[in-house]
This record gives sequence, structure tokens and C-alpha cells, in this order.
Amino acid sequence: MGDRRLKIREIAEIIGISYERTQNIIVNELGFHKVSARWIPRLLSVEQKRTRLTISRDCLELFEADADDFLNRFVTMDETWVHYCTPETKQQSKQWRRPGSPPPKKAKSILSANKVMASVFWDSKGVIMIDYLERGQNINSDYYCTLLRRLREEIKEKRRGMLRRKVLFHQDNARVHTSVQSMAEIHNCGFELLPHPPYSPDLAPSDFFLFPNLKKHLGGRRFSTNDEVKAAVDAYFDSKEESFFFNGLNAWKGRWQKCIELDGDYVEK
Repeated sequence: MGDRRLKIREIAEIIGISYERTQNIIVNELGFHKVSARWIPRLLSVEQKRTRLTISRDCLELFEADADDFLNRFVTMDETWVHYCTPETKQQSKQWRRPGSPPPKKAKSILSANKVMASVFWDSKGVIMIDYLERGQNINSDYYCTLLRRLREEIKEKRRGMLRRKVLFHQDNARVHTSVQSMAEIHNCGFELLPHPPYSPDLAPSDFFLFPNLKKHLGGRRFSTNDEVKAAVDAYFDSKEESFFFNGLNAWKGRWQKCIELDGDYVEK
């Protein structure tokens, strides 16, 4: 079938048989059914899939060589916008109803315009540092390098011995992260950089684990000030046991394996 968006009526007209016969052939004999397109960050090229495959193999090999050493040295970071109002997920808005009763109604909600940018640095033990972008401040290489220097001091204080073992640092490929200035600062901090393939939020722990859980927790809540947002984010992470972060990073192994099985294609939830 060249055009898989054709309606049954259109197919019936093209081949000259009844609607009912066409439907029976497509659904019952061929076993076809219509599905919606799945959202993905980008349509990957062959070269991009190859890069994802190679990096997944390299990271998996490093992890499996000594998982304890990997997790004891590993630190990752990413940024996320936290809105004054984050809509509930469909799962959160579900209610128990008697059989035959009408489903609950909910007005359509959208993300609020007011928001706070949070840069979160974390590892298998928990959050090491969060920086909230101040009003009027820009995310640029100077800003990011300042965060990296602060991170090094926080690691020295909160993760004794990690600097001596050499931090295995992970970030995505945002321009501010990979600028010449930022890469030089990562080197100056003595961090070893774990590679991350472009256009791959499905292989970034903050994107597939940490931030979705944070947004789910904040779903339906409303804030009036930046300070309220910051307090809610801090309280959420403070409430989590070490096992929460450990399990999130440990799940990364399965994503690398799945990416390899898919020859570099995107890993679904």
C-alpha cells in the first residue's frame, strides 16, 4: 500500500469493490489496523543512528566492565523549565466511577507562561547541586563554566574521594555545553566526559527518568512566585531515597541494550 493514510472508502473506489469487502480484506484477512504516528525528537539519518549505536555499545561496555566504579564516578546534568502550573497527566486525572456514569470532565489546561529554569546535577546517590536561572540572566558559556566550577566544589564537599577517582561527567550536546570554552572548563575541572549522541533525549537519564518524574509530581499544582517553584523542586528531590536515583541510572543499561537491538533507532518508553 503506497499511501497508508487512505480511507477504506477511497481504497474501495480505487479497486472497484464494496466498502464492506474492502474493510474485511484490510482488517480481517491482512490484519491491518490504523495507528497514530509516534512523536520522536527527530527523523534520524543513517549516520545519526550509527553514532547512537556506537556510543551505546561503548557506554554499555564501560558500564559492564565495572558497574560499581561507573556509578561511583558518574555525574550527569541537564536543564529543564519548571512552570508555575504544570497540567496533570491523563493518568493523574483518572477517577473511580460507577458503571454507566458519565466520565469526569476537565477543562483543557496549558503550561503557564511563567517558569523557572533549573540546572540539575545529580548522581546515583542524589542531587548534588541545583542552580535556578535568575531573571535577566542568559544561559551562555560563561554561565555554564561558573556552574561547572561550583559543581567541582560541591563534589569535593559532598562526594569525598570522587575527584580523586576522576569524575565521569555526562551532558547533552546543547551548544552551550559543547562550546570551546565549556569543553576547556570540563578539562580544567579534571572531569572525564562520557559521550552522548546528538538528538538523543531517550538516552539521557535526566530526560527519560528524572524530569518526567518531577513533572508528574508537580502536575496540577500552581505556584505564584519563583521561590515557591524552587521550594517545591527542592522538597521533591530531598524526599527521594538514594535508591530512587540509583535505580534511575541503572535503567540506562537497558536503554543502551535496546538502542543496540534497534540498530540505533529511538528507544520507546
